[in-house]
Amino acid sequence: LFRVDSVRDAGRVGNRAAADRGDGFRHDSGERGPNRLLHPNDDVNLGQSSNDVFPTAMHVAAARALHAEVMPALDRLCASLAVKRDAFAPIVKIGRTHLQDATPLTLGQEFSGYVAQLEQSREALAAVLPGLYRLAIGGTAVGTGLNTHAEFGARVAAEIARMAGLPFEPAPNKYAALAGHEALLFAHGALRTLAAALTKIANDIRLLASGPRSGIGELSLPENEPGSSIMPGKVNPTQAEAMTMLCAQVFGNDVALGIGGASGHLELNVYKPLVIHAFLQSARLLADGMASFEEHCVRGIGANEARIHDQLERSLMLVTALAPHIGYDKAAEIAKKAHKEGTTLREAAGALGYVKPEDFERWVRPGDMV
Repeated sequence: LFRVDSVRDAGRVGNRAAADRGDGFRHDSGERGPNRLLHPNDDVNLGQSSNDVFPTAMHVAAARALHAEVMPALDRLCASLAVKRDAFAPIVKIGRTHLQDATPLTLGQEFSGYVAQLEQSREALAAVLPGLYRLAIGGTAVGTGLNTHAEFGARVAAEIARMAGLPFEPAPNKYAALAGHEALLFAHGALRTLAAALTKIANDIRLLASGPRSGIGELSLPENEPGSSIMPGKVNPTQAEAMTMLCAQVFGNDVALGIGGASGHLELNVYKPLVIHAFLQSARLLADGMASFEEHCVRGIGANEARIHDQLERSLMLVTALAPHIGYDKAAEIAKKAHKEGTTLREAAGALGYVKPEDFERWVRPGDMV
């Protein structure tokens, strides 16, 4: 993989295999003989170079990976999270910012954020696809199209589009297509963004499922396997952990891709094997990871409503609902007193004399705060 000549080796091997298949026999010398009809270079490689064939194959492989693997898995995960969003819509819970209690929202609203993040990632993937549809074929050695027919690139692109079912077309500037790989960098940037969203979502889910008694414990996760060899009954969030690990690899691949993309010296970028290897690895990791996460985790997520209600009722941040009526300072004093003395907001407000019991019941209604 990590050899510049690996590109040319792949081209030479492919040309030889095509010539041998066409001739119906293997000819190890590679030279035209009296019985040989097709020559690897004079015939099979006619009108092209490994310098334009390989980047063409890179774009075809990358576009197909996004279409056939990443986007279908993303759509399924997004749909599964949307099911949970709708199911959890009536459940009011405490929100958290800076990992500290905040004002309420519904569990459905929380999951709606996850759905929106993934929808934005899908839009980003769709936006980068046109760049991958532009093919380098026809540029030959340095982008000039030397030793090829003027229509060769356009005709080959049209045939690839027909076979792949995707709108491939000749790149408008073959010099950039050979020497730079910005389209792949843009596309991998969308994969990196997706990995960032997935990391956030997976981490949120495992935090909300932490416990069951000494953590947040608002979510329950499917028990896919025993969680510990020493602690009986322990259930670990393995799918969320696997998702965050593979996303870390995608972040690393993005750095490698950036270095590879920056290493196009003069008329040819020789880091092509690194670039496409990192891209395809990221695409397949994300596709497989999302499929597993959706099937073995998201589908089976449940809400622990009793725990959610208990934490909501005990939260001091419900005092925010009093601020418009008695002012920020008095509301803060109520919260501090309740926290210091281990009492409820209602008890602290009554002790301080700032809020009548009937007003507290009317103003502090979590369901009205979402």
